[in-house]
Amino acid sequence: MLWDLGAGWLLMAFVVVGIIAFILALALNAIMGPDGFGASGNAIIITVGFFLGVSLANNLGYSMRDLQLAITTGLAGAFACLSVLALLKAALTRL
Repeated sequence: MLWDLGAGWLLMAFVVVGIIAFILALALNAIMGPDGFGASGNAIIITVGFFLGVSLANNLGYSMRDLQLAITTGLAGAFACLSVLALLKAALTRL
């Protein structure tokens, strides 16, 4: 699905998701504190996780033509990626 987009639409998708991710990352930075990755790090992880989630679902055979399904899948991927990396960081710092 993502690779069927033109270069302009793909760039706009990355920019829009990145902006929303940064706004969300600012709030998460205040909540997570030292257990997080900073505002910019959280935003990068959320953005990458969003597109990884959509790509993974698309590769598994789910059609991402429905925008609601694509956004839900992307958000699930973003929070799963952030959660896994935060748990790994917490486990490594406590060892």
